[in-house]
Amino acid sequence: MKNLAAEMIEIGSAFYARGWVLGTSGNFSAVIDRDPLRMAITCSGVDKGHLTADEILDIDASGTVIAGAGRPSDETNLHLTIVLHRDAGAVLHTHSLWGTLLSEMNARAGGIEIKGYEMLKGLAGVRTHLHGEYLPIVENSQDIDALALIVETLLAEQPQAHGFLIRGHGLYTWGKDLAEARRHVEILEFLLEVVGRSSPAAGGGENGPRQNPG
Repeated sequence: MKNLAAEMIEIGSAFYARGWVLGTSGNFSAVIDRDPLRMAITCSGVDKGHLTADEILDIDASGTVIAGAGRPSDETNLHLTIVLHRDAGAVLHTHSLWGTLLSEMNARAGGIEIKGYEMLKGLAGVRTHLHGEYLPIVENSQDIDALALIVETLLAEQPQAHGFLIRGHGLYTWGKDLAEARRHVEILEFLLEVVGRSSPAAGGGENGPRQNPG
């Protein structure tokens, strides 16, 4: 737990510097043990850019806090759903400018396909830039239990997906551990920015929205 907390604190600082988890946005989790399931997860409403070990809780498979003080992320059920249905070791959620814009722009299409970029090869199992990565988009909801059921269906229907977007909200991705999940965030956020900057409809181009380069 101590090592996971240190990794999550460092990830929070790095993502904050890139503008991916501003304010109290975003949430992170990592599997501590699988039998029975225990996870480390960030507290609700805390600044991910200045996380402390006390703001990372130990929870069980029902989302009940085993160790630590505070309330786990409001989106805990989404993390649990991804861990259970993707056999993930870590789940990371960001709220970037480009993820937000593109999730709104492409909501009616139901997703975004990204193809032809060398950076795609940073995703687990991808060996060629010709890979087409499809990022599904789901409607946002404050009913997290209902949203978790939608995500469960999405994961079954899109077994090759490395992540998904929640409309007007942000990116969810995962990996076998925190290192892989972090790499997936970096790859997908880079690709979302490339797509956004290439799209006049998203304000791309010289005078378009600019992400903090870190």
